[in-house]
Amino acid sequence: MQPTTLTLGHSPDPDDAFMFYALAKDLIPTHGFRFEHILQDIQTLNERATRGELDITAISLHAYAYVSERYALLPSGASMGDGYGPMLVAKQKFSRDEVARKRIAVPGTMTSAFLALQLWLGKGAKEFNYVVVPFDEIFQTVRSGAAEVGLIIHEGQLTYQNEGLAVCEDLGAWWGKENDGLPLPLGGNVIHKKFPPDVRQTIAGILAASIQFSLEHRAEAVQHALQYARDMGRDLADKFVGMYVNHWTLDYGERGRESIRRFLGRAFERGLIPHRQELEFVV
Repeated sequence: MQPTTLTLGHSPDPDDAFMFYALAKDLIPTHGFRFEHILQDIQTLNERATRGELDITAISLHAYAYVSERYALLPSGASMGDGYGPMLVAKQKFSRDEVARKRIAVPGTMTSAFLALQLWLGKGAKEFNYVVVPFDEIFQTVRSGAAEVGLIIHEGQLTYQNEGLAVCEDLGAWWGKENDGLPLPLGGNVIHKKFPPDVRQTIAGILAASIQFSLEHRAEAVQHALQYARDMGRDLADKFVGMYVNHWTLDYGERGRESIRRFLGRAFERGLIPHRQELEFVV
């Protein structure tokens, strides 16, 4: 019997490459499924999810607010900022009130970082000045003066000091202080609801097994991920992977689910997303 092929969207980043190493190299059982890996940036994956194009995909948890009718949240593969997360950086440290009056370079309006920024500022997107630039051009945008503040994600959180920039706020640390130490939910994996519940659970198990394999074979999985590490040596890539592939990633559990409920619930209450979410988790 031919295996069922499923499309699996994820970003060409070292943390995603680390997670899906075992799947990409056929190192674990896949129970009659094969996976077509589709590597695209998260903004593109978010947009594709709004059209229901992929069977399984990584997604910004902000974007889940717009695709919850089509997709269910898988328990593994999430990026949770546990006391850290997207950062606001500038040539000098600014207060929240000062940041609110500056031009901010952001990596996309569907990112969880952008939603966290709106919650931190207490302002909707029309109430402050921002410019969207690719995440890997934010440092240059701030250095050139085209924006005074940058909202950084990915490895920029580890390399901003090399750029001579100061942190105005770490949004993951802020979220944890405001929310009983809960992690800031940034990204997750979702599966199309066209699949019946038993298939969703099987897929959830396969993805969790891939992550577990990488955690148990860390050196070779990091080596695989290095091909996607932009301007990072092995040690920095390993540190970055550790930030976003850990016990939260295997299964974020009830605390992770509560954090997602709060994140999207607060966003709805403040008019930042269009409707209260009926969140559907594959448990």
